[in-house]
Formats: sequence, structure tokens, C-alpha cells
Amino acid sequence: MRIVYLGMLLLFQSAVSSVTEFSVNGEIRNFAVGNGKVFVVTESQLLQMSLDLVEEKRKNIQNHTHQNQVNILLPFDANKTLITCGTSDCGYCELLDINDISRSVYREDVTVGPSVNKSSVSFIVDSDEGRKTYMLVAREKISDHCVSDDGGVSLQNTLESQTGGIFSKSGTDPTEATISPQSDVEQTEWIDGFQSSPPSHSYLLVNVKSRTGPAVVVLRMKNSRSKTEMTRSLQGAVLQCCDDKERKKLLSSSVVLSSGSPLLWAGIFTAQDLNDPQKTALAIYNLSQIRDQVPSYFSCTPPCKAQEGDVLRPLAVVLKHSSMSSVAAEKKGSWIELYIGTANGQLMKIVLDKALNSGCVMVLYKSDDDRMVFPRMLFDSVDHKYIYIALRNQIMRVAVSQCGMYSTLRDCRASQDPSCGWCLNTSKCSTKDECSVSPWISIPEDSFQKELISFQVTEVPTEVTLNLSLNVAEKPPLTCTFMNEDVNLCNSSSGVFPSCSCRFSSQQLPVNVTATVTIGDQKITERLKLRSCPNITETSPYAKCVACVSAGCHWSNSSNQCSWAHSSASQDMCEGLYSESNAPEIFSLEHNQVSFHGKKHSALKGRNLELVEKIRFQGIMECTSKETPVLERSTDTLKFSIPSGNKGTVRVCVVTADGHCHSKAKITYGAQPTCTGLWPNNTWASGKRKITVLGNNLGFVDEVIVHTFQKPITLISNKTFWFHTHDQREYMGSGPFSVSLIVGSSTVDCADKLSYLPDPKFTSFSTSKVDNDVLVTIQKEGDDLNMSKEDVTVWGQKEEEQSECVIDSIKSTALTCRIVGKKGHEIRVNSIKIMVGNLTYTIEMPSNGTKYAYTVVALIVLILLGALVGLYIHRKSKQQMNAQMNERLELLESEIRNEIRQGFVDLQTEKSDLTENVGAIPFLDYKHFALKIFFPEGGPLASLMIKDIGQDAMKIEVDEKCQALSALIRDQMFLTCFIHALEEQKNFIIKDKCVVASLLTVALHDNLPYLTELMEDLLQSLMDLPSNAQPKLMLRRTESIVEKVLTNWMSICLYGFLRESVGQPLFLLVSALTQQISKGPVDAVTEKALYTLNEDWLLWQAQGFNFSHLKLKVLFAVGTEGEVSEPLEVNALSCDTIEQVKEKILQTFQHKFGFPYTQQLREIDIEYEKEGKYVPLEEVDGSSEVQGEVTMLNTLQHYQIPDGACIKVMTKRLHAPLSPQTSVKDDQNFSTKYFHLIDPDINRDESNHPERKKLKLKEIYLTKLLSTKVAVHSFVENLFRSIWGMPNNRAPSAVKYFFDFLDAQAEKKRISDPDVLHIWKTNSLPLRFWVNILKNPNFVFSDLEKTPHLDGCLSVIAQAFMDSFSLTDQQLGKHAPTNKLLYAKDIPLYKQEVKTYYKLVRDQPSVSSQEFKMFLQDESKKHENEFNVSAALRELYKYMNRYFSEIIQKLEEKDASSKLKEEMHRVKDLFEDMKRSAWT
Repeated sequence: MRIVYLGMLLLFQSAVSSVTEFSVNGEIRNFAVGNGKVFVVTESQLLQMSLDLVEEKRKNIQNHTHQNQVNILLPFDANKTLITCGTSDCGYCELLDINDISRSVYREDVTVGPSVNKSSVSFIVDSDEGRKTYMLVAREKISDHCVSDDGGVSLQNTLESQTGGIFSKSGTDPTEATISPQSDVEQTEWIDGFQSSPPSHSYLLVNVKSRTGPAVVVLRMKNSRSKTEMTRSLQGAVLQCCDDKERKKLLSSSVVLSSGSPLLWAGIFTAQDLNDPQKTALAIYNLSQIRDQVPSYFSCTPPCKAQEGDVLRPLAVVLKHSSMSSVAAEKKGSWIELYIGTANGQLMKIVLDKALNSGCVMVLYKSDDDRMVFPRMLFDSVDHKYIYIALRNQIMRVAVSQCGMYSTLRDCRASQDPSCGWCLNTSKCSTKDECSVSPWISIPEDSFQKELISFQVTEVPTEVTLNLSLNVAEKPPLTCTFMNEDVNLCNSSSGVFPSCSCRFSSQQLPVNVTATVTIGDQKITERLKLRSCPNITETSPYAKCVACVSAGCHWSNSSNQCSWAHSSASQDMCEGLYSESNAPEIFSLEHNQVSFHGKKHSALKGRNLELVEKIRFQGIMECTSKETPVLERSTDTLKFSIPSGNKGTVRVCVVTADGHCHSKAKITYGAQPTCTGLWPNNTWASGKRKITVLGNNLGFVDEVIVHTFQKPITLISNKTFWFHTHDQREYMGSGPFSVSLIVGSSTVDCADKLSYLPDPKFTSFSTSKVDNDVLVTIQKEGDDLNMSKEDVTVWGQKEEEQSECVIDSIKSTALTCRIVGKKGHEIRVNSIKIMVGNLTYTIEMPSNGTKYAYTVVALIVLILLGALVGLYIHRKSKQQMNAQMNERLELLESEIRNEIRQGFVDLQTEKSDLTENVGAIPFLDYKHFALKIFFPEGGPLASLMIKDIGQDAMKIEVDEKCQALSALIRDQMFLTCFIHALEEQKNFIIKDKCVVASLLTVALHDNLPYLTELMEDLLQSLMDLPSNAQPKLMLRRTESIVEKVLTNWMSICLYGFLRESVGQPLFLLVSALTQQISKGPVDAVTEKALYTLNEDWLLWQAQGFNFSHLKLKVLFAVGTEGEVSEPLEVNALSCDTIEQVKEKILQTFQHKFGFPYTQQLREIDIEYEKEGKYVPLEEVDGSSEVQGEVTMLNTLQHYQIPDGACIKVMTKRLHAPLSPQTSVKDDQNFSTKYFHLIDPDINRDESNHPERKKLKLKEIYLTKLLSTKVAVHSFVENLFRSIWGMPNNRAPSAVKYFFDFLDAQAEKKRISDPDVLHIWKTNSLPLRFWVNILKNPNFVFSDLEKTPHLDGCLSVIAQAFMDSFSLTDQQLGKHAPTNKLLYAKDIPLYKQEVKTYYKLVRDQPSVSSQEFKMFLQDESKKHENEFNVSAALRELYKYMNRYFSEIIQKLEEKDASSKLKEEMHRVKDLFEDMKRSAWT
């Protein structure tokens, strides 16, 4: 038993030690290995680690003023330094102590490497037996504000003692030595470089793009003391790959280390087709074959010897694969070992023999996700036992041979890894240096194809000899036994390595033999069925051949006869004889995409499946296949499990009893599923709550396990992934419990846990009639279940009749639903039935007697209140008018003086104490955001365009007519003619243009690259119109379809940037504005406020701001027994109305706890605790002050609420409603019937009551505008800088791409005025997109109420934002609008920042068309199926039908093909047929 445990421990240790990893912050940009250290560069840091990836030192490389990207990282072991070069400050190079990178040895500002995100290659060149060293640098073209050159190859000094000093290009010759691309070369991408060993030549690999097309070029130079001699020796060739298709781009490269002569090199080439399953190819070349020629793509200074073309073809194409990304190679003995990284995060190994034949693929490592392996992989510098790979933010050390995973001699030999062998002394599979004494049995050098044991049968008169051969490289001692059941078969036997023989009488045939070969403690057993070779007969030639070869006999293909053996044979020779008649055939697989963990339950359909015994899975070029048994079968279906595998595609076939595998299907293994969350993350204890699982690759999941209940739960897929919880009442109130996904034979843990809470409790209900419907309000005990409408089903019941009650809302303590009635039919309800999961509740209606008693009491209270109001209204007797006027005149001067002084004090003491704790930011999801941009006016058309969960449109497939129209608009000739024809019609107004643009955006959202191409074409046409002779007016308004398309396109492309970078500052600004406005008095009727940014909304008319600040202790009622929560401190003003106090309570609650209170404002009442009793506080009641026909809203001052008062919040009492109105604001005449701070007679004739009028001057309060600006200023600046800031020193790719497009158009039209470009960019981005977002934050956030006052303040900020982009200086005087004056001093600074932003975007490396196309394709895929494309196409057809003849005419003008016009007629016929069928 101890031996078993020890073996398991050793195997575990081996597995653990084979991979070591280290995670960094940010993406890895480069790494290097040297001097027993590993060096890793990210965007912000340089790390020094030991070889086993233990961090030793860390250096910050960020530059806050200029982007720094370290692009050269070279360990210079001979000098004990690490050379690093970067981009900050127009380029620098620095020597660091190789043992302590925090210590700088030397630094110089010099441009050596490329600019940001450009390719380069660099390495140390040795000459003169290492006494002379240079740094060879090959880089892409640089064109920025620092330097401009064509790139190419240069040699820099590595020592200060060299001529010209360190980092200099100078040499002993007066001419500077360089290699440059020719003028017709458009782009160079440097991939790799190295010097041969011994250091005689230097090599460079580069992708070239010229006018003649792409090419892969290898360059070679002879290392020399003289830089000019070295560049003059340039030779090279074009690398061609491969025979099946052109692959003209190199992804990764590696010299075959220790290959000597000839110099072998391995490269990964790729084709352009993204979906090609053999897109990438790994090829081996002999670089010694490069002749004395230079490819025509490059020239030298001084001039090279020759200028001709040469083509080099591969010695062998080793592997074709869908996604190889990196390669490293090494020669060990006669073997070449290749290590291959893939784009989906795997590290593979392939071994080549002397003839460059490849063995099988071994997977050394696979990541859980699909992160790409970095194009460069490096060996451990000590003994090459490990290889270093990088995956996005992780650096890993992986053992190059994982021999410890093989536990037997047979498995060790079958691995086909020449580095692994069986050590007889230790009885382990190990590397040779771990087995220094005893024999080490490994794969023989001559062939991969031989089995470990082979045998043949020969005949001598009356006897048969069985010869068994062991195919291994060493000569271990061996013994053999040959048994027929329990009897020794042999008359005589012998055993001399590598063979054993057994001679026995031919009379014993046929016989079943068990042959056992013993080597050390390893017993290798083969079971053989021996037959008389000439007498073998079977039903078919194939079966006869298989039986012949299996018996160790010789099969003749020419005669189809079996005879005694004279050479070894393989069953492969029988394949040509196989007949497929009545053979099993696979039609389809239930799961053709699974996780690499496999799948528990799967099925295949086919025919002739009766004889199938098992299913075989064979990875392409993998060492071994895997087989699983048939679990269940029917006539045309087999059920089985899919075993775990490596990422990629495997072949699937079905195996019959003869061992033959029939038919072919494919399964693709993908990444591991992830579970990022559960929604909701709790359930009622009785179970059957729907829990949605959030994550990736959830379609690969078999089942779910909640760790309180070991029985697996099925994960259901219906657009989302969810499961129902089990009844677990014994765990009620405990937990939370972990949740795992079962994936094949493995489990994946969820990030969230699941809690079991008590079942919901419903206590009572009441009903009220609203029109023909019955509104049902159900009271429930408060809980934390946060139930949704999907969780609960309610029915109203009256005797035998039952009606569904459609749920309106669910809160913690109440649920409301509506029974929809019919006109003239009265609905009566005396009980309700509620279903929640497995629970069913029935609640009866309370008796009528109690209701009548409450009604009588209420009437008495109303009568008493009426009497009190009548008494209170009695006024004081009239006083003398003269006395009052004298008093007011005396006070007037004092009031004005005090108000001016107070304004000054506020301005000087104002500080931003606005809270930034706003909880989770409620972003709108993409489709609703896009809808508000596309169709800002909303309406039924907008509602048609999206698919919400549960909406019927989700089930509608795109029918034939819509498919035809969809195909038609994807023809650019048709679509441009369609758009131009519509825009030429006078009755096609601007509103129509915007609608058509947005319909096209929805219809083409799944193909954003095409939409982008269309937009560019239309913009060029727009620029060419005679009406746009003044280029500065371009794109200023939305007066064409393409201008609206541009707005939509910007919104689509910048949504991610908006959420990640701008969303939070915008939300904080809106929150800060709301808080600042509520800090001072706000008139509840007009919404004007003392603190505002907009003069139009300034509250200056109020009669005396005699308010005070109050701190209220607010308690929240919980439960039904009068319990209350802990007090919450809320700031309020004595002049606040009761509704305003409620708003502040709810806002404070959300700011403190990060989530909203369970009830909304209209669902709560508040009471004031006075002398142990609670007094209800109402907006209007019998005590309200009335002036004529206008009533003043009650305030805290009206109720005489003191500082520190205790306020209780409770759910609004439900009465049978006398009217549907729940707030005085619902009154249509609210603004004329009520007033708050502004006297209702302020603008009327005051001759009858002159004492009521105070002299109010608006100008006195203008300082309040400035106070508000100061309070929110930091939020405004943060927002502005998040918009024109550059996260990671890069503008969003869409901005860079479109600005480059505008630059190209200006250059094309020879527009040299920089102001024109500035205006175009401003009109395209800030004016067209950002101002729309600034003024409409409700487009970005859900549940955000944009009041008219808030809109006015945002308009002031938006104006300041646009002024920052203006090229004209404003001349402002005392009569200028206050919204211009507020930010007058800030605008010049903002303008400078905007100019810097535009310059940084211009200088940023261009986004390639392919890169941007991939970005657009990702955006399309990310939001596929979110829009109702059919609805958009049907609406577009209405326009096509309306202007059909005009579109046809336009097509004829453009000489469109007749096929296009025929297709247009066909679309029309399809839609018309649909109408006719609908009529009939």
C-alpha cells in the first residue's frame, strides 16, 4: 500500500513541477532569458525573475507625459548588463545591471528602436571571436514628431570604447552602414533575427508588403569587425510556402539550435483565410542554401554586391494547423524537437527524425481559456530542460519533456519522445541524465512507425518458429515466455537482444499464444492468435488479409494469398481491400463542439450501426487515440460519452469487431467553461427557483452541482443558461453554498455562491377597480429574495372562476398585479392563489364589517380636520398701510446688503463636499443604448427594432422576402443608388433620412465592416457635391442619410469606450449636479433652485431665504410589528416640502448603501415623532396655508420640525382609491393651484397688498451660479479629460481610423488648411456624438430622470465642451450670456488640451484595415441577434416600394447590371405576394 501511495506522490510532484507560472499586471509586451534570469516587460513595468519565476526586482517604466514602450530588451551577458530601449522622450536606451535592474549603469536619449506598436528585431552580433560586439536593430519606418526615417537595419555600438561611443551607428569607416527597404516597399514587419553558432553569420526574417504583393524574406550577413563590410555582405531569398496554397506571411520563427551545418530553420506561415482549418503551416528550411543574391526589396549603404531575386523552398512541411502562433526548435542527437504555441493557448511538441519525418503531436500545456501564446518562446539558458512561454498576462516555465507522466515501459516508448526512456535501475520513465548507470530504453533512431513488439511466423518441415522482436534503442537483458493457456508452447526457445524465438510443432496450429517479454520489472504481454498461414480463409479479401497479418504471416497484395512470413507486415496494407458496402456510417453528432474536459452524454445518428462496439477519437497527428464504449443504442442512434482531449479538431469514427474504424465526423475541443456569477444568488428553501448562470462557453456544461445536494441538476439552455434549485429546507438560512459546473469528468467552480433563504410569506391582499381592471395589492413580509415577475404567478379566484393576475411590480413587502377585465363584465375576487416555485398560497379576502368601521372613523376625522382648517384660516385684523411701508423701506436696504454679503461668503467658502459613493452605475445595456441613439424620439417604430427576452420577435426567423432584401442591400451598387435616389426626392424630408439611416444600421449591424465601407463611400460622395464647396461647413448638421449613419456608427464603435472610460465620470457629474441643486432651496412647483448653472433656472424671486439646515434621524419601518431600523442621518432644509424630504431620504439611502430603497417615493409615507407619538407629514393637508385659490405646499418649517428630529419611513397606507392620483403633482393644474417658495402674486398687480411684495434683484444671486460651478468643477474636468484623454496612450481605434480617413480625404482634395481638418473632426466626434451623450445621460443610464432643470445645467456644460473645440476666440463683455461667462477662464486651457489630443491621435500608429475589420466583426458578433432585423427590412421595403421607379432610374443611370434590377423586381414580387396571401 505504501508503494502505491509513493507512486502517486511522485506522479503528483512530477505534474506540479512540469509547469510554473507567474502573473503580471497588464499585458506582456516582451521577455528575454539571460545570465540565469528571466526579464519581462509590460506596459508599465520591467520585472527581473529567477529561472523558476520567483520575482527578484521590479522597475517602473511608465512615463506620464510621453507613452513609453520598451521595444528592445537584450541581456548582454558578456558585459553583465541588460540593454533596454524605449519610446518615451523621443526614444532612449539604458544599460541596467543584469543582476539588479533597479540599478541604472548608463542612459542616453537616442532613437534606436521603433515607435509605439511598430515591429522590430534586435540581437547582439559577435565578431572577431567575441572581441567585437554590436547591437543589430531592424525596425519599421518611423514617421512622427521626433524623427522620420524609412526604417531598415542598423548596427549600434555596445561599448563606450567603440568608435563614436555607445549606441552610435558610426564605425571605423566614414560611411554609415545601413540596409533600407526600397521605395516600392509599402510596409515591413520584422519577425525574428539571430546569429548562427558559431557566430559567423547574422540572419533576419521579415514580412514585406510591396506593390507586387506580400512576401516573406530572409536576409543574411557575414559578421565582421567592420559595419560597412557586414552590410555589404548582404544576401537573401524569398521563402515560399507551401505546395497546397500560398502562405505569404510569417508569424513566428526559430533557428534549430545546435543544428550546425546545414543550418536548419523553422517558421510558421499563415494564409489569409481566417476560417481555413489548415491556415497555418510549420515548415523547415535549409538557410545554408541562400546564394549570393539580394532580394529586390532592399538596398544597402554602401551598395550590396548583387541585386537579384532568389526563392527558397522548404525541406519539409511538418504540420498544418488552424492556429499556430509560435515556434521554438532544438536539435538533440539525430532528432529535431519542435515546440509549437497556438492561438488558443496550447503548447505542443513534435519530433522529427533524420529524414524530417514527423512523429505524433504531444500537448505539454493547455490553458483553461483561449489566450494566444506569445510569438516568441525561449529555452532555459542553463540546460534547455524548460521552455518559457507567455500568454497575455502570464509567463510560464514548462518542462520540455514530461516523462514522469508515463508509468510503464510500453507507455514511455509509445510517447515517441526521444528525450524520454525507461530507466531499468529506477523503473521510471525519465530523461537520460536522470539514468546515468543502468540501461535507458528509448525510441530507436530509425523510425517512428515500428511498434514496441513485432512478430512473424516461419515454417520449417513439421515445425513452426515464432520470432518476436523488441524495437528499442538500448540492449537490455530480456527473457521471454510463450504459453498456450498454462502450458509452455515451445519445444525449444532462445532469447538474445533484440529477439526471442519459440519453435513448436505445426500440428498445434491454430493456437492462442500469450507471449511475455520481461525487462527488469516490466512485463510486456502480447496475445497472439497463430494459424497455419496457407490455410487462412475468410469471407472477404479484407478479412483474410487482416487475419493473415494478425497471425504473423505474409500477405501478398498481387495474389491476395497468405503464406509463411519472410518480413514484418502491417495491417495498413489491408486498407485497400476494404469494401464499404453496408459499412456503418455517421450522419451527425449531437455535440460537435465541447470543452477539452469532454462531455458526459452525447449521441450520434447514422445507419448500419448494429455492429459498432465503440467510438474512436483521433487527434490530428496525436500519439494515441481514445475510445469510449457504446452506452445505449437504437436503430439509428448511438449514445456515448466524449472523453477529454486537447484543444482543436479530432476525427471521430465508429469501430466494429474487426477493429476497422468506419466513417468520419469531427468534434472540436474548446476552452473550459467559466461561471462568473449567478442571478439571483439566493433561493427560497422549498426550491424550484430559476437561477441563471453567467459566464462563457456554458454550452459545454453537462450538469450543475449545488454542494448541499449531490444529485446533479440539468443546466437548461434557452438563449440563457439556467437551472431550478432543489427543495433544501433543512439548509434554510444557512450557507452560502458553493456551486460547480460538471464538464465531462471535471468540475468548474462558480464565482458566486447560492444562499437558501426562508420561503416568502404573503399575509393579506386588497383590491381596487381601475377602469375595467382590478388592481390587486398583496402584502408580504419583508425578505432578501429580491423576487422578479418571472418567479411569481398569481390568479384571482371567485368560487369556480379563476383569472390570471398580471404582475405589475414586486417589492420587498408588497406585490401588485392586475386582472384585465372586459367592458361590461364585472370582475369579483374573494381569494387569490399565488405560486412561487414549488409553493402554492391561497389567501381569502377579509370580511366587510371591518372595512365599514374604518370608513366611519375616517369620515369623522375628515369633519374635524375641516373644522380646524376653518378656524385656522381666520386672519389678523388689518394694520395701518403707512406703518407697514415704513418698516419695509427700512428693511429693504438691510436685506439687499445682507444678501450681497451672503453671496460673497458662499462663493469664498464653497467647497466640493459632494459624495462620489453612488453605488453600482446603472448602465443601459447595448441594445437599449443603441435604440435611443438610432431613434431618439422613440415610438412604436423604435420598439419594433429590438428583441427583448420573451418577445415574440425572438422566435421569428428571417423569411424569404426579408432574406432577399437583405442580400440586395448588401450589394453596394444597389444600396448607394437606393440612398441617392431617395435623397433626390423633395418629399423625402430630414426625418425620413434619419429613419432610413437607422433602419440600415439595424439591418447591417451584423456586418459592420460593410456598413463602414458604405459610409466611407457615401461620405466621399457627399464631399464631392457642389453644395459642399465650403469644406468648413461639412458634417455640421444631420441633413443626409450618411451623416446620421456616421452618428450611429460612432455610437456603436465607442460604446465600449463610453462604458469603460467615460461612463463613471458622466454619472458622477450628473449625481454631483443633482446633489448641489438640492443643497439649497428648490421651488417644488417651478423647479427653480438657488444653486444652479443656468440663469434661466435661478431661484431669485423667493420672498426671503430664511431657511436653516437640518439633520434628521430617519428610521425605516421593518416587519409588521412596528420594528424600525438603525437611524440614518439625512440632511434637509427647513424650506423643503414633504415630497422633497422623501426624495432626499431615498437619495441618502442609495448613496450610503450603494443600492436603492425597496420602495419608490410614491409608495412611502413619513411621520414625525413628537412627544412619543408619530405625526403624519403630508404635502397638503388641512393645515396648509391658502392664498386666494392657491395653496402653499407644506414644508418642514410649516410642521416646526427641529434639528435632530426623528422621522419614520413606512409603506404608504392603502385605501380604496377615490381617484388614481397619488401625488399632488399628478394634478393637471398643479402649477396654478399650488405654490412653494415663489409667491403666486409675485408678478401680479400688488396695489391691493403692497406689503406682500419684496424688491428682488436677479443680479444679486448670480454669484450662486459661480458657487455651483466651483462645487462641480472637478467633476466637469474629470469628464472632459476622460473624453479627450488617451487610456494606455491610445485613442479608441474607431476614432483613430476615422480621423485617418478624414486626413486622407483632405490630402486627396488637396486641402492644406489645418482648420478644415480640425472642424471636420470636431463635427464628426464631439458635436455628433459626445454632446449628444453629455446632454442626454438618460441615453446611457437606466432609471435616470432628466428633469428640465438638470437639462438646463447640462446644456451649459455641453456649451463649454463645444467651446473648447472652437478655433475662434470669444470676445465677452458684461452683457454676454452667463453660460458663456461661467467657463470663460477655463476654455483657453481646454482648447490647448483639445489640440494636444488631436495631435496625439494623429501621431498614434495607424490602425490597419485588417485589425479594424476584426474589431468591427467582433462588435457585430458581440451583439448578434439583439435587433429585429426582419422588422427593419420590412420598414426599408416601404421606402423602396414608395420610390421604386426612381431607384430603377438611378440604377440605369449608373449602368447597373440587369441582374440587379431583376433582383429588385423579385424582392418586390415577394413582398406583394405576402400582401396578397394576407388578404386572401
